[in-house]
Amino acid sequence: MNTEKIAARRLSLEEVTKLGMKDRLFVSADTAELKLPGCYVPAFLTKSGEDFEGGSITARTVFQEEVSCLPGDENEAGIYVADENGSETIEVLQSAGVVLDLALFVPSGDKGALSALYAAARQAFGADVVQIWRQGLKEVPDVKVDIFEEQVPRGRKGGDSPKRDRRAIDTYPTRADFIEFTPGWKPVVEIHKPVVDDTPTI
Repeated sequence: MNTEKIAARRLSLEEVTKLGMKDRLFVSADTAELKLPGCYVPAFLTKSGEDFEGGSITARTVFQEEVSCLPGDENEAGIYVADENGSETIEVLQSAGVVLDLALFVPSGDKGALSALYAAARQAFGADVVQIWRQGLKEVPDVKVDIFEEQVPRGRKGGDSPKRDRRAIDTYPTRADFIEFTPGWKPVVEIHKPVVDDTPTI
C-alpha cells in the first residue's frame, strides 16, 4: 500500500463551516468495502460548509467515493487540512493509477483492430501494466439519432407539455448509455432528422 506522511491539522466543526467546495481536505479512507484504519484520502466537500445545517458533513474523495463524518466528534477520524506547522502527521493514501471507462468506437470492430488498440496502450504504458478489467463490447447500429433529456412530468396529466433539452445531435444511440442525465429528467432518443432550411433564396 502506497502512502505518504504529511503534516496536518484537524479542523473543528466551526472551521469546516468556513470551507468551500474547492478547498482540499483529507478524510478517512475507510469505506464499506475496504477498511484502512488511520489512513486518509484527499477530498472536497460536496456542498459549501456555510450550507451545513447540522448532522454530518459529506465529502467526495479523489476516488469518487462519498464519505460522511461528524467533524466535532472526537471518536471519529475527523477532517484534516495540510499544515506545515500542524501538530499531527497523517498517512495519506496515494493513487495507483487510473481505471479508464471509455466508450470507443472501432469501425468494423474486428478482433484485429481491438488487439492493435490494446497493444498500443501496453506499448505506451509498459507491458503488463495495462490490464483489461472489464470489456463490454456492443455492436453499434448504422443509424444516427438525436438524444434529448425530458423533464419527468409531475402532478396531473394533460397539463403543459414536458420541457426538453437537447444533449447530443446526430450520434449513435449507444451514446445515451454514457450520458449523465439531470435528476428528474429522462432520456429520449429519436431518429436524427436533419434541419432543413426552407427560407426562400433569390
